[in-house]
Amino acid sequence: MGKGGVKILWIGLLVLTGLVGLFAYKNGKLHFHLKVASLPIKYVRTEGVFQYLSKDEIRAVLEPLVTTGFFEADMQAIHTQVATLPWVEAVSVKRIWPDAIDIRIREKKPYVRWGQDSLMTEQGVIFTPKSIALHEHLTIVTGPAQQQVKVLEIMKGIKTALADQSMELAEFNVNDRWAWEIKLTTGLVILLGRDEQLKKLQRFLKTLTVLRQEQIDAMAVVDLRYPNGYAVSWKPETPEIDWKNSYAPEGWSGQ
Repeated sequence: MGKGGVKILWIGLLVLTGLVGLFAYKNGKLHFHLKVASLPIKYVRTEGVFQYLSKDEIRAVLEPLVTTGFFEADMQAIHTQVATLPWVEAVSVKRIWPDAIDIRIREKKPYVRWGQDSLMTEQGVIFTPKSIALHEHLTIVTGPAQQQVKVLEIMKGIKTALADQSMELAEFNVNDRWAWEIKLTTGLVILLGRDEQLKKLQRFLKTLTVLRQEQIDAMAVVDLRYPNGYAVSWKPETPEIDWKNSYAPEGWSGQ
């Protein structure tokens, strides 16, 4: 207390990196108030193995969100925006004191094509990137909406069965009535219908062991929608087959 009973107020300003402290000495007590100053974000680090994800895509969604201060940056908003990118499977975001944001990204791995414009992971996640030009070699799968996981599991079984016969699946299509159709990389189309599809496919594959390779190569469409056999449509200009000198499996019908 000074002369004439005048109270003395001491005010000081303490500035640390990013922290502003305001303290006052009044009535014999020290009063201290702390507030956070706005620090700029100097670095935004993205980590991950990117085969298809463009850093320009990441930058485009990040720029509007990281021009604010270090403490003001919305981590949830950054996470949400990065996660919306088609190729992003998982993302984590955190602040790194004093001026950086660290973003770790795991990229999706395409397993098959879903329809003409989308891709699907082995876990059944469908996504649609800007271009699938680099993935046109993948098996094409189509099926009823919201049933892609079930369709994918069926496709895996078919792919394995065909591989045992040195055949490669190109397309697997399931319509809304759950009728199956497959196409091989050779162009052969196999119609499996809606009932006992795997049983019919296995029966067909067994008959291939008694056919000559040129006969198999001449097949255009194999229709397995018969209870006890199947029908074949041949490629144009296929020479007439002399079945008297060829073994025809039981239930066989050549057209």
